[in-house]
Amino acid sequence: MKKEHIYLLIFIAAIIGVIMFLPWKSKAENKTSVSDFNFGWEFQKSLESTSFESLSAQEWRSVNLPHDWIVENDFDSTLVYNAKATGYLNGEGYGYYRKSFPTTVNKDEMCYVLFDGIYNNSEVYVNGAKLGIHPYGYSPFYYDITPFLNNVGSTNIMEVKVDHSRYADSRWYTGAGIYRNVQLITTSKLHIPVWGAYITTPTVTKQKAEVKIDVEVTNQFSTEKEFKLVTEIYDEEDIKVASVTEHSSINKQSDKSLIQQLLIEKPKLWSIDTPHLYKAETYIINDKDTVAVKRTTFGIRTISFDPKKGFFLNGENLKIKGVCLHHDAGLVGAAVPKGVWKRRLKILKEGGCNAIRISHNPASQEFLDLCDEMGLLVQDEMFDEWDNPKDKRFNQNEQDKDYVTRGYTEHFQEWAEKDLKAIIKSHRNHPSIIQWSIGNEIEWTYPRNASATGFFDNMSWKGNYFWSEPPFSPEEIKTQLETLPKGKYDIGQTAKKLSRWIKELDTTRPVTANLILPSASHLSGYTEALDVVGYSYRRVLYDYGHKNYPDKPIMGTENLGQYHEWKAVMERPFIAGTFLWTGIDYMGEIREPWPVRVSTSGLLNTAGFPRGSYYMFKSLWTEKPTIYIATQNIEKSLNTIDENGNIVPKDPEAWKKALWSWQKVNNHWNYNKGEIINVELYSNCKTVELFLDEKSLGKKHLSDFDDHIYKWAVPFSEGTLKAVGEKNGETIVESISTAASPSQIKLTVDKNQLKGDHYDVLHVVAQLLDSKGNPVKVDDRTLSFSVKGPAKILGVDSGWEKNIEKFQSNKSTTHNGKTLLIIQSQNKVGEIAITAEGKGLKSGETIIKIK
Repeated sequence: MKKEHIYLLIFIAAIIGVIMFLPWKSKAENKTSVSDFNFGWEFQKSLESTSFESLSAQEWRSVNLPHDWIVENDFDSTLVYNAKATGYLNGEGYGYYRKSFPTTVNKDEMCYVLFDGIYNNSEVYVNGAKLGIHPYGYSPFYYDITPFLNNVGSTNIMEVKVDHSRYADSRWYTGAGIYRNVQLITTSKLHIPVWGAYITTPTVTKQKAEVKIDVEVTNQFSTEKEFKLVTEIYDEEDIKVASVTEHSSINKQSDKSLIQQLLIEKPKLWSIDTPHLYKAETYIINDKDTVAVKRTTFGIRTISFDPKKGFFLNGENLKIKGVCLHHDAGLVGAAVPKGVWKRRLKILKEGGCNAIRISHNPASQEFLDLCDEMGLLVQDEMFDEWDNPKDKRFNQNEQDKDYVTRGYTEHFQEWAEKDLKAIIKSHRNHPSIIQWSIGNEIEWTYPRNASATGFFDNMSWKGNYFWSEPPFSPEEIKTQLETLPKGKYDIGQTAKKLSRWIKELDTTRPVTANLILPSASHLSGYTEALDVVGYSYRRVLYDYGHKNYPDKPIMGTENLGQYHEWKAVMERPFIAGTFLWTGIDYMGEIREPWPVRVSTSGLLNTAGFPRGSYYMFKSLWTEKPTIYIATQNIEKSLNTIDENGNIVPKDPEAWKKALWSWQKVNNHWNYNKGEIINVELYSNCKTVELFLDEKSLGKKHLSDFDDHIYKWAVPFSEGTLKAVGEKNGETIVESISTAASPSQIKLTVDKNQLKGDHYDVLHVVAQLLDSKGNPVKVDDRTLSFSVKGPAKILGVDSGWEKNIEKFQSNKSTTHNGKTLLIIQSQNKVGEIAITAEGKGLKSGETIIKIK
């Protein structure tokens, strides 16, 4: 045979091989589709419950999902009674959504609609047929809509009713509506159901990783089916690293579970610094035709909690440097674009944060995807209340039981298992999740647990709940629990039930909870259900818990954003870490009078602008040299001048018991001449020298400050305040300068171009500058924004807790000289011109491309 003929045969064989490989690759896209179902909806709202037929035909308006109807409203001071929960935004009423879509499902196919979250009490209809109800606003759910579809080629109507008449049913801002993504899934009657692939890695070393895939298969045909189950695993560069094929059969109208095992050589481990992800593509092949495909993203990593040594990721000891987050995001409310969360998480991670506690409810899939991609550990929390309700206006005490505040407790007995298992099944492939939390501060709702501690109603005790160990010994607490009157439900039994339901579906992660009364919970049966015990504002009990319950891993799961909290963690190897309350300000749960609209405990405000506490924790949580200059008039500060002329704390012990809010400090150098100014620096440098216009004000050592804050007392004079620090041979310089009156606006954007996909967002920060380009932070102005081109304004927010200007506007008053505008692309390419104008100011302009 001639050489050229041999080459031709080899070429033909290669082509045949490729063709043999192609059936599921080429046809899978046609057999299984996951379609974006967010566009083309109509919406209207009513204060009364009614039928779709009775709604006004003229009041429907077009919306795209996700959609939160509450954040569209004005802040309302008349809501004082319920404002603690609602953030002064009124979301009372009923929301109605509808969407038309064609039938494309043939006789051998099925169609599902998947909602990642509707807040709340939803009813879903297709062509007038009611598919079901779903009370919980945070759990995903889906319906098989196949039986209710019209003939192929015909149009269908999907309708969703949202009952938010109980508009203060949580202690925080909830949003209302279809506020998370919706997908339409079309697949063969022989398919892998929604959430039907579960991936674990039972054995992981640097040399290899065993990958186990539990696959559910459903056959809705009227005949038995034989099939091949093929799974291929691809790395981040889309290179196939493993594959496996199983031959099987399944009876008609039945379900079947199969297990596939694969081996990956030299796996790339998922970690906070290198969040490597893999993709598993699982195909069902029937009679040489790929009929269904399931794509699953996962990571390879190991986690463990040790009662003596804390947390380990991939065998390395790691402190959890976490923050708690609610699900709202300032001006966008609860309907948060992925890009908004990405910016917020990026800022937190730059500050040293490596973990997020999602409080007090499970997160969206998009949020978890971001944590997977960015390398953030996650505690995924299920519920804020169980058998008994919480008063949404005032935590701890049940003061009122009216209609508008009744929440999930109304549905817990019937729905808890269904909701919890839907959450676990839909979230368990995310490598970022390291803990399942079954509840938050539940103990308040079971009265005998509080009474048993001895902290309350104990006239003979003179201690403080926050800073003292329990007045009762474990033995006495146990006796109290045995003798105090019991309610209808037992906290320990409920906890064990919830934990058991989780472990029926996932045993690769520990179960935890956030305990506000751990001294009682260790004895009530509650902690028997937990693998890791979380302490809420109880760092004073770390040693108590470790001594009395040495076999239980302990960590802080809700703690104050103060130095003393982290100091307590660092001094104790057995404490795995902490979650600070909170990473970012959130609406609702307000403790201050109108017009404060948020809880101000965040390291960042609602616009994503950092507070002093952010920079404090950046100095504690990062190794790279950092300095932040904070200033304040000495009388308004926490410090004073002693008889020797030294700056000292007014109360040397105050820092040890600082609570939720950081001290009021500024980041400017604009005061009255001669005023004594408290200058405090948050830094991880061992030494820092301070200068005013190049004149040294002295070099100081961090070890001399018990509260980890450098301090100088500086008589004010105009100029530049500069701090020079050194750490590990690296020098860092930070400065602030006196600014004149504002004369111009500077616009800064977080990216240079947008995707024209209706989703991508741009953050625009407008900063006032003086004529020399210095940031002006003491003279705020009202700015007007305009956007020309294929994009829309989502809203504005200065981040100031007392700012009650409407979010969805093009006008915003700066705070500390700046404010935030967020815009979102449309489904077009081109350019957008963004302009900010203010009276007497040179306009700020920028141009962004959309591709």
